[in-house]
Amino acid sequence: MSVNPEIFNFFTKLVEKISGISYQAGKEYLVENRLTELALSLGYKDLESFYQKVKNNLTPTLLNQIIDVLTTNETYFFRDQHPFEAIKNHILPELIQKREKEKQIKIWSAACSTGQEPYSLAMLILEYFSKYLSTYRFLIYATDISQNALKKAKEGIYNQIEVNRGLPVTFLVKYFKQEGSSWRIDEKVKALVKFEYLNLLETDKKVKENFDLILCRYVLIYFSKETKTQVFRALWNTLNKGGYLILGATEIPPFNPPDMEKKLLGKTIVFFKKET
Repeated sequence: MSVNPEIFNFFTKLVEKISGISYQAGKEYLVENRLTELALSLGYKDLESFYQKVKNNLTPTLLNQIIDVLTTNETYFFRDQHPFEAIKNHILPELIQKREKEKQIKIWSAACSTGQEPYSLAMLILEYFSKYLSTYRFLIYATDISQNALKKAKEGIYNQIEVNRGLPVTFLVKYFKQEGSSWRIDEKVKALVKFEYLNLLETDKKVKENFDLILCRYVLIYFSKETKTQVFRALWNTLNKGGYLILGATEIPPFNPPDMEKKLLGKTIVFFKKET
């Protein structure tokens, strides 16, 4: 390990306190690389001098930049595919029926990163449920802790590698416009998604509405057991009765609420909030 243990502990404790993301021993190389890159880009000669600056004068801007480089933004369009099949074939048809009176379906993409997940949901709605768009209101609320990721998500511009990952060619042609070597997502896709900054540790305080479907995939794995429980409880509390929560394929809830039912829809395990 080349990074000074004092520096590693300082930054990892700072990030965990703010975001809940826990960096265990063994991640020193990753943390050092990302922070050194940030330090050099900001004009510091090395990680040590950056550490001294942060320790003595941590500004909100610096804190955001540190959170940005130490949070994982791995994502792609229609990631894992099976959850989207479950949403298309089971969840949305059921919710449309259930919400016939309200004529509104609210979806939350928690930790949406650079926007591929909420935009995939929006394209799925436009492609397979367009006949309901004149009578129902579909709202996709997409949040993340990374300001840089949200900026990119709001712009909706992706490079060739990004659109090649998971996106069917038919969707690329239909819902994107080529601009040089990049692709811009269509405004009608954008119109279904509302992006906002949110630290999941503040869900209880900041999220004032309830949702029919929540996707929080590959997020809990970065938290300590205690933080996992806190975040999962907050997510569950914002889920409407008769609604669904989808985690990452390898993730399991840290506890089982009494009103939770585990279901297998196609090849995807989902967590259903009982109505009675």
